Amino acid sequence: MPAVTFQVLEGIDKGRSFRELSTPVTIGREEGNVLRLNDERISRFHAKVQHDNGEIILTDLESTNGTRVNGNVVQIRRLRPGDRISLGRSLLLFGTEKEINERIAALSAVLTPTPGAAAGHSLPATVHAQTLAAQFAHDQDFDLNVNDKITVTQGALFLGSLPLPPLPQKMTPSQAARLAELLDFLHRHLTNATENIQANDDGTQVALSYSDWQRVLAVQMLLARYVRAVAEPDALDD
Repeated sequence: MPAVTFQVLEGIDKGRSFRELSTPVTIGREEGNVLRLNDERISRFHAKVQHDNGEIILTDLESTNGTRVNGNVVQIRRLRPGDRISLGRSLLLFGTEKEINERIAALSAVLTPTPGAAAGHSLPATVHAQTLAAQFAHDQDFDLNVNDKITVTQGALFLGSLPLPPLPQKMTPSQAARLAELLDFLHRHLTNATENIQANDDGTQVALSYSDWQRVLAVQMLLARYVRAVAEPDALDD
């Protein structure tokens, strides 16, 4: 199985390196963990790192104080060289120096414009979210009410008494990490776009700045493209 490396940047174990650990790796403060940290705020068995479908997956093991990757609370997440994992008072850096440098070089190559590329090169065509949304009008015959309780019955999600679209079942760790990463990305950007909402005095209307409204539309556009790409994987190239 692939080996992984972690370096401790902060915490009691600061300066330690755990190199070439064979996956799966458990992280915690109790003996029996492959990566054991002396941190009372870390759970006995805090997180697990495993290899699945060519990717390294981090899973929080229902720890008391949670796990963060690059500052974001996660339950499951793909790890890439250079990612920072926060557990308790400890901060870990994932990857060897070589792996991190290779990722930096790869990112730099992607972000560097290709010589001779036309300055006015057109972006991919926008998929109009309203067109796709209309196809699912039959699923919009009720209002989402934030006061209704979300419950789970026989594996199905309900908002109050109304069934919600089901989550895919029996996903591999890699698939679950990708889905969680996507939903978390969209959730964070929607949160950022709506955090400056202004309400009128009687609370009957709210307003967004134009720039924030554009951020909401950007999230809607991304959702539309993802929905299309699920059925037509080549659609992202359109």
